[in-house]
Amino acid sequence: MSLPLFDPAVVPSGVPVRGNRFSRWFGRLLMRLGGWRIEGRFPDAPKMQIIVVPHTSNWDFVVGIQAVIALGIDAHWLAKHTLFESCLGPVLRRLGGIPVNRQAPRGAVEQIVELFNTRPALMLAITPEGTRRKVQHWKSGFYRIAWRAGVPLVPVFIDYRRKVIGILPPHPLSGDYDADLPVIRKLFADVTPKRPSCFQKPG
Repeated sequence: MSLPLFDPAVVPSGVPVRGNRFSRWFGRLLMRLGGWRIEGRFPDAPKMQIIVVPHTSNWDFVVGIQAVIALGIDAHWLAKHTLFESCLGPVLRRLGGIPVNRQAPRGAVEQIVELFNTRPALMLAITPEGTRRKVQHWKSGFYRIAWRAGVPLVPVFIDYRRKVIGILPPHPLSGDYDADLPVIRKLFADVTPKRPSCFQKPG
């Protein structure tokens, strides 16, 4: 059964992968049943900082995980370290979760930069809004991580109106967060989230 949801070039040879033919088939089946498709392509690199916008619903995680399985990429995301101390720990790690202790002296950014510096490959997805509620300001951690680790910043959107997960080209960083942020936010100006009332579009 063929389920062509995207061009095979979406995942170049340098991108870290996991899974097998069956898991990719299953992920594509789930996306096809939901009417979703994937547009764009990842950079041909083993390390990258992905930002996923908008984030207004728990469904974002569900759709995102389906896309990860369908693509067969070895993508990761962050969560409180205490969540991994429960019986859910192995499941969360299997789904790509990375525990982070936000109370540690080094801080979350330093911990993640160290991971980028010590691992041969790492695709890390972060939601810069930091919450499903409407916010005026994004958390700057995603930018500081990408800048300090020297990895590509890859914007990804989830558009519920078009049922598209879009992978945009890596966005260049100048090191000036205040100058770069408005440009980055405008990349998502035309995206329709699951709950539009919870998304602050760029002015």
